Amino acid sequence: MMKSLILMGYMGCGKSALGIQIARQTSLPFIDLDQYIESEEKKTISSIFNEQGEIYFRKKERLYMQQLLLTKSNHVISLGGGTPCYFDNIDFLNRQEESLTVFLKTSPKELTQRLYAQKDLRPIIAHLESEEKLEEYIAKHLFERMPFYQKANKTITTDHKTIDSLVDEILGLLT
Repeated sequence: MMKSLILMGYMGCGKSALGIQIARQTSLPFIDLDQYIESEEKKTISSIFNEQGEIYFRKKERLYMQQLLLTKSNHVISLGGGTPCYFDNIDFLNRQEESLTVFLKTSPKELTQRLYAQKDLRPIIAHLESEEKLEEYIAKHLFERMPFYQKANKTITTDHKTIDSLVDEILGLLT
């Protein structure tokens, strides 16, 4: 078994849902990096962004990510959507021995369908008033992040697949 499985991709691609299921099946602890940051900082991600700014947040995100991966423990880790795109985070992640980075590739159309109903829970997209504007925003953001996401060790396309089939596909990468 490997040291850690690291799931990355755009918000709404299924990182947390898949991470929880994989952790159950492998008996590894699941860590959602955003939740971990919130618990360590005792603030929500939104309030960290609003009070200290994005640069402060990205530095903390990197620090906590490194702490988690430099421990001797095995984990299933769900990164924040932007985590691989800052500093040399993606290169750091890929240098971790016995860890596997997996990009959960999801189309802008599928992400829009998943995120539109819950957009009010996600401050970064709450202001977008139509599905068309949301899809345009996601497509632009994905285009900017794709060079980082594509550096993952493995890529899995998630469109039109069930959680169970994706879990099986990812577990297949671990053997």
